[in-house]
Amino acid sequence: MKTIVRNIFTGLLLLGAVIGVNGQFLAASDTSESSVRKYKGIINANKDLVEFIEQLLLQKGLPKHLRNLALIESHFDRNITSGAGAVGIWQLMTAHANQYGLTEQNRTDVYKSTKTAVISLANLYKKYNNWVTVVAAYNCGEGNIAKAMEAAGSTQYHEFSKYLPGETINHVKKYLNACYATGELQSVLSNYNSSRINKIFFEDGNRRVMTAALSETEINAGFNLKVVADELKVDMDKILTWNPGIVEELQKKGESPFYLPVDLMPDFLLRKNKILVRSIKEGASTQQ
Repeated sequence: MKTIVRNIFTGLLLLGAVIGVNGQFLAASDTSESSVRKYKGIINANKDLVEFIEQLLLQKGLPKHLRNLALIESHFDRNITSGAGAVGIWQLMTAHANQYGLTEQNRTDVYKSTKTAVISLANLYKKYNNWVTVVAAYNCGEGNIAKAMEAAGSTQYHEFSKYLPGETINHVKKYLNACYATGELQSVLSNYNSSRINKIFFEDGNRRVMTAALSETEINAGFNLKVVADELKVDMDKILTWNPGIVEELQKKGESPFYLPVDLMPDFLLRKNKILVRSIKEGASTQQ
């Protein structure tokens, strides 16, 4: 498998080595061909279960790559129990399950446990606005995430992760490795990169966090970003801030994830066909 080099976050993404972020690193510890084969083999051996999980995720509007959380948690083994007492394909602790009305016994029930996990993940995303932090929170709990953010003075995973348990840091690495194996790492990192427009500021000695919640869709190179900005009545600079690297992505691949604030996304989807027609008339999406 060839090495992929891509500018991501504000640093350099070098798969098979490290993911660089502002001089700090999230090590991609194992993107070897054997690791990729292992993950793909587990998914292929559980096709029906994987399709079921993906369907429930899509029904909730969540990305399919979250199936990889069950992959690294349990290898899709519904009968597995961890040393800490987590049970089932989603490795739910009793307290976590009970929080969503799932009984201790039903943690091995694939449908009920998956439904619980999906709701939990959706709630975590509403809170953290990026999947990297969601995976970390799923592993160590929201309390540990809050403490780490407070210690780092930041809501950015690459800054507060050093205050998290080593197990959680390794868990995130495994998730990124699994997403690399399934060809979805770029989407996860693009989502994280977009969430970095979150701002931290201090007022009256109290730290407050202002979060720009973004929603995701897909666009192709037929869309002219200037037309998108004009139709939505927003500055072109904002479009590019919400979607760093999108111009290069559209040039290179002809398609890209596209992020907008949650209050703007419905307008875009309603006008999507109109915007595309106008874009085609006015020129390529790579114009700035």
